[in-house]
Amino acid sequence: MNILISGGSGFLGSAFSQELLMRYQQMGKALQITWLTRDSNQAHPSDITMMTYDELTKSDAYFDVILNLAGAGIADARWSDDRKEQLLASRMKPTKDILAFVARSHVKPKLLVSGSAIGWYGNQGVKPLTESSGFQTDFAHQLCDDWEQLALQATEFGVPVTLVRTGVVIHPTGGMLSKLLTPFKMGVGGQLGDGQQIMSWISRDDWVAAVTFVIEQQLNDSAFQVNENTLHPASNNDMKIYNLTAPNPVTNHTFTKTLGAWLHRPTFFTLPAFLLKLIFGEMSTLLIDGQKVLPKALLDGGFEFKHQTFKEALEQQAVK
Repeated sequence: MNILISGGSGFLGSAFSQELLMRYQQMGKALQITWLTRDSNQAHPSDITMMTYDELTKSDAYFDVILNLAGAGIADARWSDDRKEQLLASRMKPTKDILAFVARSHVKPKLLVSGSAIGWYGNQGVKPLTESSGFQTDFAHQLCDDWEQLALQATEFGVPVTLVRTGVVIHPTGGMLSKLLTPFKMGVGGQLGDGQQIMSWISRDDWVAAVTFVIEQQLNDSAFQVNENTLHPASNNDMKIYNLTAPNPVTNHTFTKTLGAWLHRPTFFTLPAFLLKLIFGEMSTLLIDGQKVLPKALLDGGFEFKHQTFKEALEQQAVK
């Protein structure tokens, strides 16, 4: 198995790579993972091959699967006009390079798995959302949709596409949780706004397992049968969508109290919505507007979550 990963050195790509290498070694099967990079001198594990985007444009290599994860963190900075352009460009440019490679490849990849986020659904409050749900238009939706629509162009070259819409990924070494640990450990953690907004989360262990499951399921289902998990079932039977979220989303209040209890710290503080809007501007929607996104496609496919609850994700993944 040969896999090409954009964003391979990131919080998710590196964990996926490590787990898959260990799994294939245990099975005694050959696996080659290649990370795409813009820096040819980037440090990397010895069992990972590196390829620059410039090299990709000239390469005649064959990859069974391409996993497209490259993209700047949507919550890493206030959404100025320049930042919005950076967020879009950081997703579109790598995807365009991958598409160009796919277009001229003599032997096409068997599958493109392209990243997205539950932001695609927009702000819909407590309404349960599955892969067949519609959307509300806002910046997060437009960002995700532009990225998805570009990735779907791979189907024009005969390459099936699976879109993975990821929720808040929980692990103490990265993502949102790593940023919250210090203030919570200092006893100044607290809920955001009224605390009733829904947070659709997934443990990083389950995210890795889910992506592995999706890849194996799709490679074993070459017909890509049409079902409600297909975005355009009338015209496109080689694309699927998976929500990568745990089956039990939580309110921000529950998240706050659970994290405080796990750390044995008080959670008396509250950051009111108006202050969050003042500090973060438009980006505050990520903090005060919830989404109840459910992993129907994963569950229907028989995927079993290791961490069904947020408390389990904290206790079983982390050392405080």
